[in-house]
Amino acid sequence: MGVEIRQAGESDREALVRLLDAAFRNDPVSSWVFPDSAHRGRVHGPFMGVFLDAALTEGRVDVTEDGSAAALWLHVEAGAPDKEDDTPARMREIADPDNERAELIGRLTGEVHPHDRAHAYLLLIAVSPERQGEGLGTALIGPALDRCDRDGLPAYLEASSARSRGLYERLGFAFTGRTVDLPEGPPMWPMWREPGAYDLEGNGARAPDAL
Repeated sequence: MGVEIRQAGESDREALVRLLDAAFRNDPVSSWVFPDSAHRGRVHGPFMGVFLDAALTEGRVDVTEDGSAAALWLHVEAGAPDKEDDTPARMREIADPDNERAELIGRLTGEVHPHDRAHAYLLLIAVSPERQGEGLGTALIGPALDRCDRDGLPAYLEASSARSRGLYERLGFAFTGRTVDLPEGPPMWPMWREPGAYDLEGNGARAPDAL
């Protein structure tokens, strides 16, 4: 699938926040963090903006040329972090100060995040709702996984639904064995990918066509 991809910058922030908001507003995890749909509509964009700002300043954001899909990546070094991650607190402070779930989601995913090896962390991948199912997500992250394979670098992510877990498995990711269990909410599946676990040229498992 021929998809033009470029690296996003700060000038793309407003459009990317809109994309992330649209792509994840009805996601099971977002719906758990913000159960009231009207309230979610008001605060979800700023909430997603915290993730975006982290990737823009500390990592990499790949976006399709038409702006219909984006992938947010961070590089995580091996070893325990030198200081406590303040991202969960900022998620709550910026988006919804009275909502402890806006911070808890970051705390819970942080507790299971592996730190024994350096890796690429796929923080989020968003596809416009009207373009989902066209294979844009796979086309977008394929080059990044190619780079991981060339550099011998593992990759990591958290799948937010059983469906997305299955799609990532076809790209070589494997469930780590311990879910993130949101209180009275949906599970999330941490997934790890060894370099070379999937042949993106089509010589391995079939690539997903719905991501």
